[in-house]
Amino acid sequence: MLFVTAVATLAGLTALLATLLVVANARLHVEEDPRIDQAEDLLPHANCGACGRPGCRPFAEALVTGEANPAECTVSSPEAQATLAAFLGVALEEREKQVARLACAGGTNVARNHAAYSGLSSCTAAALVAGGGKGCFWGCLGIGDCEVACGFDAIHMDPHHLPVVDADKCTACGDCVTACPKDLFSLQPVSRRLWVRCASHDAGDEILEDCEVACTACGRCAFDAPAGLITMRDELPVIDYSRPDHSANDVPIRRCPTGAIVWLDPEEGPVKGPAARKVLRKGDRRSAAT
Repeated sequence: MLFVTAVATLAGLTALLATLLVVANARLHVEEDPRIDQAEDLLPHANCGACGRPGCRPFAEALVTGEANPAECTVSSPEAQATLAAFLGVALEEREKQVARLACAGGTNVARNHAAYSGLSSCTAAALVAGGGKGCFWGCLGIGDCEVACGFDAIHMDPHHLPVVDADKCTACGDCVTACPKDLFSLQPVSRRLWVRCASHDAGDEILEDCEVACTACGRCAFDAPAGLITMRDELPVIDYSRPDHSANDVPIRRCPTGAIVWLDPEEGPVKGPAARKVLRKGDRRSAAT
């Protein structure tokens, strides 16, 4: 008798809870805008986070509510962005393309190691072991975490183990920025042609023993540039990109003795000034320790 009563009680409670859930669902249910599914279908489904959202679905929701613009999806082609804008009935915002840029030019032909790293093939792992063994503590370790992290095949390692970014393929997703343990990558508008390819905070010609293309903090670029365009900070030139003359002035590169500051030509790539020493070495530059 007690068993029957217990079973009946549990059955009654189950039925009551089920009824309450049905009623709550009916009263609290919020209809989702069907345009979200349609907007998501028009997105590339990369879920890369380049738009600033954790994935394409949250971005589609932001598009429908007007909190985002189709132009924020840098993975989509201009045609796809226009189609999405037309579907939502909004104007497509104009946004300058951004690309990932590396603040280092110290490949194995110009930079030396003080020790050979042997372990997990990862820059992050190497950086945990005395900074990775490279003579320049600030420099690229060249193992290629950024290449692995890039889901758009926009980064490859050159023959001197230095990452090269394909600007046409780069979507500015920021995965390489996160992957680099030396914080050498940053996302930059393509109009920023004047660029410092060094992150060393050391100064003086002595650092050239470890890297032939390092910035020695001589300050010539800052001296030659229009007043206020470049300032020296922590032994590095810092460019004021808020000034309109930053994208039409290659004067600061002309007397740089190492080519640490360059002009990024859309066709030719990094262009050094005439005073920069020529790099002729094709093979690796290694110390006796390696």
